[in-house]
Amino acid sequence: VILKGLPPGSNFPEGDHKIQYTVYDRAENKGTCKFRVKVRVKRCGKLNAPENGYMKCSSDGDNYGATCEFSCVGGYELQGSPARVCQSNLAWSGTEPTCAAMNVNVGVRTAAALLDQFYEKRRLLIVSTPTARNLLYRLQLGMLQQAQCGLDLRHITVVELVGVFPTLIGRIRTKIMPPALALQLRLLLRIPLYSFSMVLVDKHGMDKERYVSLVTPVALFNLIDTFPLRKEEMVLQSEMGQTCNT
Repeated sequence: VILKGLPPGSNFPEGDHKIQYTVYDRAENKGTCKFRVKVRVKRCGKLNAPENGYMKCSSDGDNYGATCEFSCVGGYELQGSPARVCQSNLAWSGTEPTCAAMNVNVGVRTAAALLDQFYEKRRLLIVSTPTARNLLYRLQLGMLQQAQCGLDLRHITVVELVGVFPTLIGRIRTKIMPPALALQLRLLLRIPLYSFSMVLVDKHGMDKERYVSLVTPVALFNLIDTFPLRKEEMVLQSEMGQTCNT
């Protein structure tokens, strides 16, 4: 018996498969049997990762029973279904997910409530100075502004605390926090009131590093890239083609 094609008991992948058996008897008479095995997989339409987000799917990603899970990059919040399943009617369950920019509420009453908004979403680099004229503050801010791509890639939000209460100003990008809230943040994180300093806070609200002088973006990024969670992010960003020169 001569077989052309996959042998009995094989797992046939999706597609058309030609099977042919050829049999010879002792008199060299030949008999041939041919047939096709067609494997069709129920599939839903292909899904795409939301803008500013990630998608991770099981199996082929669009076959019946496949599950796709969605998440957003730091600073964005998921709206819609966090997971969708390809159903037997070839339609995806749930609703299309989107990633909306994080809206920071600076009207909260406590510094703890302010920090809670960033939990598992963003890292914070809190830059504190008693005066906007402080040379270290101005130089540090200049370096950070030139490294914005690297900050975004690592999900870092810069928080500025400038001045001394009651003229203290707290700034998160374009949002200005009340002086009392900015003072609470300084006290909660034990930030000196009358000298330049910085605190790096991770996504779980942990104080990871403190600086009393200038730090280069490269040194800052090298430290953050050693964090276990950051290593997971780097894998996802590599798969999504998200890169930065910094």
